Amino acid sequence: MLDYQRGDLMAATSLVNCLSPQLQRFFAVQGTSRREAEDLLQETWLRVHQVRHTYRAGAPVLPWVYAIARHIRIDHFRQTLRRQSRVAALVRENSAAPPSGGLPPGLDLEALLSTLPDSQREVVAMLKVADMSLEETALATGSSVGSVKQKAHRAYEKLRQLLEKLGMGGTTERVLR
Repeated sequence: MLDYQRGDLMAATSLVNCLSPQLQRFFAVQGTSRREAEDLLQETWLRVHQVRHTYRAGAPVLPWVYAIARHIRIDHFRQTLRRQSRVAALVRENSAAPPSGGLPPGLDLEALLSTLPDSQREVVAMLKVADMSLEETALATGSSVGSVKQKAHRAYEKLRQLLEKLGMGGTTERVLR
């Protein structure tokens, strides 16, 4: 990262190649489409490039990059909500039938994680998908280690309950490995 700050293009390329797969998975498990995940990844690298001067030497790079990615995802989520609310208002004006909701067909990790609140889904994605430590996750989310542990515990409990309702009681540990 320090070489990248000094303008070394090989260091920038190395950083992008090393972290992009993890960031891609981070965005994918947040319930975005593959195309949206790729767009968010590109937006993250643009923002990293713009704010690379704010990286402090000696600080861990991964939590710094994930904090940027998290803010990109939140901004995207807010834009999507605004867009969806405008579309929903138009649909309500033109139709009396309410839109239907529910889980996507099939049971996969993304479907399970989509049932969690954003903060819990984010923590599970960082801990289990990106394989970040509790400390790195706390730094990336701007919260304490205790808060990360609490969110993860609550997320695991919700996933356990959901799997039990679906008749898959002992599956949680396999899903979260």
